[in-house]
Amino acid sequence: MKQIYIIIFALLLTFAGRLSANTKQTISLNGTWTLSFWQQPEVPVRTPDKLRALQPKQIEAQVPGNVELDLMKAKLIDDPMVGCQVNNLRKWEGYQWCYSRKFDTPKLNPGERLQLCFGGIDCLADIWLNGKHIGNAENMMIEHTFDITHVVRSDGENQLEVILRSSVIEGQKYLLGSFSIGNFPSEESVFIRKAPHTYGWDILPRLVSAGLWRDVTLQIIRPTHLRDVHYLVANIDTTTNHVRLFTDVQLTMPFEKFGKVMANFTLSRKGKVVYTGQTPVVSPAFRYIMELEHADLWWPKGYGEAALYEARVELRDADGTILASENKRIGLRTIQLDRTDINLRDKQPGRFRFIINGVPIFIRGTNWVPLDALHSRDKLFVDEAIRMTADLNCNMIRCWGGNVYEDHHFFDLCDENGIMVWQDFTMGCTFYPQRSSFAEAIGKEAQSVVCKLRNHASLVLWSGNNEDDSALRWTLLPFNINPNKDKISREVIPSVLYEFDPTRPYLPSSPYYSEEVYEKGSGDEYLPENHLWGPRGYYKDGYYSNASCCFVSEIGYHGCPNAESLQKMMTKNAIYPWTKPYEWNDEWVTKSVRRFPEWGKTFERNNLMLNQIKLLFGKVPTQLDDFIFASQSVQAEAMKYFIEMWRGKKFNDKTGIIWWNIRDGWPVISDAIVDYYNSKKMAYYFIKNVQQDACVLINDAQNGYYPLIGTNDTRLIQKGHVTVTDIVSGKKIYTGAFTIPANAQIRIADLPEEKGRGMYLIDYEIGKRALRNHYLYGTPPFDLKTYKQWLRKVKISIDSLNK
Repeated sequence: MKQIYIIIFALLLTFAGRLSANTKQTISLNGTWTLSFWQQPEVPVRTPDKLRALQPKQIEAQVPGNVELDLMKAKLIDDPMVGCQVNNLRKWEGYQWCYSRKFDTPKLNPGERLQLCFGGIDCLADIWLNGKHIGNAENMMIEHTFDITHVVRSDGENQLEVILRSSVIEGQKYLLGSFSIGNFPSEESVFIRKAPHTYGWDILPRLVSAGLWRDVTLQIIRPTHLRDVHYLVANIDTTTNHVRLFTDVQLTMPFEKFGKVMANFTLSRKGKVVYTGQTPVVSPAFRYIMELEHADLWWPKGYGEAALYEARVELRDADGTILASENKRIGLRTIQLDRTDINLRDKQPGRFRFIINGVPIFIRGTNWVPLDALHSRDKLFVDEAIRMTADLNCNMIRCWGGNVYEDHHFFDLCDENGIMVWQDFTMGCTFYPQRSSFAEAIGKEAQSVVCKLRNHASLVLWSGNNEDDSALRWTLLPFNINPNKDKISREVIPSVLYEFDPTRPYLPSSPYYSEEVYEKGSGDEYLPENHLWGPRGYYKDGYYSNASCCFVSEIGYHGCPNAESLQKMMTKNAIYPWTKPYEWNDEWVTKSVRRFPEWGKTFERNNLMLNQIKLLFGKVPTQLDDFIFASQSVQAEAMKYFIEMWRGKKFNDKTGIIWWNIRDGWPVISDAIVDYYNSKKMAYYFIKNVQQDACVLINDAQNGYYPLIGTNDTRLIQKGHVTVTDIVSGKKIYTGAFTIPANAQIRIADLPEEKGRGMYLIDYEIGKRALRNHYLYGTPPFDLKTYKQWLRKVKISIDSLNK
């Protein structure tokens, strides 16, 4: 009977809702704008009257967009994605830009207000409407909103102008501290809140863009409206799935309506209403508590369904009219980061372990870098990038700190796919200013991003930055500066999270050099979580195989893109010969990445491929196709080895691996396993094989035996059968059944260590699924032609092998 009443009540709410007008109206200003541009003078132009006195050049622009795309369409520049043409953009860094367009004033009812909203402005902007200065923007990464109710004309057209200053020129006005100089990336970027990669990185070019790179809209705000709705799981009883859910509501409403308006709350799942409730609205901020019986919990990929609920809040007048409403999709789960500040190994083992709904989760993840060097195009690639991430069975994405913050669509897809998100704040590889003005800017940025994203179930960790703690060690040793004195990561961001998102874990830096680690002096061997780059030599060197950290959040290996991609990213004559003795083709150097052509032949990163091929195969092929195959083979074996090494020690002393990286954001020679054109390298297929929820694998020999291991990243017991065959001899090495307990790993058998070089074929079944893996045994060098024959017998689907 109770269920019938809930359904009837929900139908009544729906019917009453049809009687009301839309509670929020959004009008897009996307589309064609006019773009003016001029070299920034000594005193920058910041007003429309001074702009018109210049009579600058004008072209059409698209919003959302980047100025480079408009210049390219106007045939003023060549495509910066090809060859060395990105270097020709340097002169445009000293320009100013003005985006302008006209729009009609929408009809406003009494009491309604009109807001102008920018999803993303890159970067230093003055915004003018009808000749009046309505505000400015100094942060690329956050949204900017301006109330223009009393600035728009009551009838007729409005003139909107957004004047952008040169980030590079304006950056020269700041005095840098000693810690910032000499760090990576370019020192000029630290005061300017642009995505750090835009000034040049080892994976992306120097492309200091400008533009209105996300949506521009008008929003009509009604007198009664919801300012913020925050869903907070207070407690989950995992034995009964009883959930206590806080709904924190903040609203704006005419004073005379308090006590006369009801707030109605509805939760639905798969089209079925599972909860309704209401409370009178007597104050502009209040908490409503829901008690949910037998709720469906949100689980990461492999551990259960990523259950999502449709949550709706409505404010209804006494006659049932909806005054305001908001819909969100939420997941019910708890998250803990069980970590220690130091890892003393045998003496005092460290911990770095994610726990969801009380269950430890082994992490199989990837790093997420910019989807495009020109961020207005990010939305073109996000769906496919998430599809590939899910196809690889990753249960975590680490959003790297050199990027922008991804928008809701990215997090919606992660919510749906059970992919947890580790979110860095957008700072990386340097020491940032400690002055109050910068701290205030970061505080505002953090509050904006946290309040925007905190309702997403997939978001499980905030991290203060990428490698800022490490950066102090790179450039300031032997001074041994203490990173724990950093005001930004240790005070400013934690205070925002303490106020606005207190239940989600926070890591001050990745990797984090705690006071305990800092006091040890040398540092890295005491880190529970670390980035393993090191000498970039043979992938089985002790640097990797003896790594002491429990959790690795960056680790990768170089791999050449496919030939078709090289043909797209380079001019015809630059593709081959790709190198000569002691000299590199300049386009290959640009794609390595070289930030400034004035640096000359900086070919160290391309040399990684040469060195790594030599280590595994003894020599570097001279033919391009053979070189590509050899490079991708080394990368694939290395990435497979890293993942299997971690999974083989699951919950002994290893708890997760986030490898670098899923996809390039620019045509480049890199560690990514999918290039900018979405062309997969061999490593993609190897990783897909070894990231099955339950997997059988072989680790390197211990005391004369290879451990045959079954690992299970689910909450169910997994049973199966495995056969191991030596491809070289055709001999069957082992066959037998196995049972892997839930969320555990077992040693199925010990296989005698082989002499010589060869490959094991691992055929196994779990349930009704037939799966296959392989293990390359012996010490290098291997014969490249023979290795290719072995892979054909494994029958892994590899693009390179089908040529």
